[in-house]
Amino acid sequence: MLQWTTAGPGPRLGLILHHTDGEREYAHDRESHIGKLDTALDLAPENDWVVVSMKDAWSRVFSRAP
Repeated sequence: MLQWTTAGPGPRLGLILHHTDGEREYAHDRESHIGKLDTALDLAPENDWVVVSMKDAWSRVFSRAP
């Protein structure tokens, strides 16, 4: 999906939301039992994809209950 999205002409954004916050959300990483991100993380630098760490960049994962 990222390869297809970023392959076309003009400005494109390839973004990987790296689920690194296992306390507030399921963590998906290289050694995750849910899903592995090996290939995407390896290809990100050479394809100029932005990797955003959920744990480091987000102060809140889920909205507060009403």
